[in-house]
Parts: sequence; C-alpha cells; structure tokens
Amino acid sequence: MGLADLSGITFPWDTLAELQATARAHPGGMIDLSMGTPVDPTPRLVREALAAAADSPGYPMTAGTPELRASVAEWFARRRGVPGLEPDQVLPTVGSKELVALLPSLLGVGPGDVVVHPRVAYPTYAVGAAAAGATALATDDVDAWAGRDDVRLVWVNSPANPHGRVLGVDELRRVVAAAREIGAVVVSDECYAELGWGRWAPDGDRAGVPSILDPRVCDNSHAGLLAAYSLSKQSNLAGYRAAFVAGDGEIVGRLLARRKHLGLIVPAPVQAAMVAALGDDAHVAAQRSVYGARRRALADALASAGLTVDHSEAGLYLWVRSDAEWFAERGILVAPGGLYGPDGDDHVRTALTATDAHIADVVLRLTNS
Repeated sequence: MGLADLSGITFPWDTLAELQATARAHPGGMIDLSMGTPVDPTPRLVREALAAAADSPGYPMTAGTPELRASVAEWFARRRGVPGLEPDQVLPTVGSKELVALLPSLLGVGPGDVVVHPRVAYPTYAVGAAAAGATALATDDVDAWAGRDDVRLVWVNSPANPHGRVLGVDELRRVVAAAREIGAVVVSDECYAELGWGRWAPDGDRAGVPSILDPRVCDNSHAGLLAAYSLSKQSNLAGYRAAFVAGDGEIVGRLLARRKHLGLIVPAPVQAAMVAALGDDAHVAAQRSVYGARRRALADALASAGLTVDHSEAGLYLWVRSDAEWFAERGILVAPGGLYGPDGDDHVRTALTATDAHIADVVLRLTNS
C-alpha cells in the first residue's frame, strides 16, 4: 500500500484569502460561516467521562473497548433502526476524515480501479482516491457505473455535505443492488444523520434519515456495506476526533488488521467520552434545537434578501443560490460552492456553526442589504 503524491491538490479553504480580505474590510468585521466547526460547548457529561479516564498509561485498543463497541451497536439499534450489530462489526476511527481519505488505500484500491463519489461532494472523497492511485468518478447516476468491473468503491453521502440532500430508502436500495452486482463496496458517510429537518427530522426514538445498514435498504445483510459516523456534529466533539465505522464484519476485520500496523488508534480517554456521548440522547436533542433556531433565523433572512435555498433537508448548512463575493461584501465569509465540484459554482454553503450573536448579526446584515 502506498500513498500517491498529493502536492498538486490545494486544500480548499486555503483558496479563500481574497474573500477573507473583503469580509474583514466590512465596518462590523468578518463573520465566518465558511466551515462547519462547532462553536458550542462540549457536553458536561462527555467532558467528565474524558477526565475520569485521563489516567491511561497503557496503549488503547485499536478495535475499541468492549464498552465502546457495545455502545455503538446499541446506538445504531436505538437511533438508526439498525438492530443486531455485533462487536466485530464496529471500529472506532480518529475522526471521520482520516477514514474517508485512507479507506481506498486500506481496502487495497489502486491504479486501474474506480472510486465513485457524489457529483457535488466533500473534496476528501476524490483526495482519498488520488492518494490510492485510483480514478475518481463524480456522478449521482447509478447507471453511469452499474455493471462496470473496475468500480471497487462507491461513496454515498446522506445527508450530503454541502447541499444537505437526503437519500431515501429506495434510492439507497438501488445503489446497494448495483454495487453488489459488481462486487463493489458501498460506504455511506452519515455524519449529519441526527440533524434532519422537516420530514427527515428525528421521529420518536430514532433518526428520520435512513442508514445504508437499515434492514429496509440492505435486506438484513450488511455484506459489502459500511456506514461512517462522527460525533463531531451531534455532540460538539470535533476536537476529540471521535468517530467510527460499522457494517460488514469481514471488511471491518481487514481494516482493523491494517490499522493495527499503522497505529491508527483512538485514545482511551476519547473512547470513554464516546461511550458517554452515545448513551445520552438529551444533549443531542438540545443541540439540534439550537441549530434549528439558527437555521430558521438564517433561512428567513436569506429569503428576505431575495436568495433561494436549495435542498438543505439535513445537516448544518444552507445551500444558497448566490456567489461568495456578494456575502463577503457584507462581511460574511461563506464557502463557494465550486469547492465541492463544478456543479456547485452557482451556489454557496452557509454554515449554522456560529454563535447566536453572530447569527443575529448576519441576519441584520442580510435584511439590511
């Protein structure tokens, strides 16, 4: 396994210097809505669990503690409608980005192989394919890759970053069926699943967004399927690098074996904190309520400014028909949609991850524009 030269790939947020300069020149200063990094406090029970496990002189388990694996399996059953996961079907990861970037390489994907990812997408899917020496294919059309014997890995992102679209059960079933016909692995990046809005809002004790591991999607078989999830968004744990992958036990076992050699291990105190976060739904509901209020305020202000929001059915962003310069002139830094592929050029991504005070300031700037 080797990693290809990535020196020619620019980190997307390194390209925002001119927009930042314009936004900072605003009399009220710059408000940054360009990134989805949480700004609210990490829940107290999570911090307390981290502190209680701080005396950790020994090496942690790459596979995760039994308590963590059991917590992940129970969370999938309780929150995602995915019963019956066994401990060997779960693996903690050092955040979800390293999993996305390294997964093609860890699965042995390489030159001559194709990695499919959504047409408008988080850039790391393509970066991971490039790192493995594989070819990235950006498409939302299953027919564009169905039947191809060179497709080894298919990424699904639902709810999607940047535009917040959610794939329903029937759409996911079609992806799974096509991938199984050619022996490709499907990996669903589901990091925003607890942040559904409208018809995708959580209903009772479970999230409204379907998982790739949902029995309705996979016909009670996790063969060839993985779901990736992060606690960064639901629990404000971006700084903890707390995430996991679950699904096909054979594939998880292969990943575990390789990650042991590479030393890709979640620290023991973070594993303890993850158990606390996964076992408590109250803080997730509270944070969702906070984001919901910010979302409503920002959406109303965008509408008053004559702007249209597309998709945005779930997640921490509003996908707005506009250009980033228009926002920068009002002191608001947003992510240009082109960072996520050419099809995003006529949109910008505005994040909900700003303080209530900053969102209120953005609302004033938009409504007075």
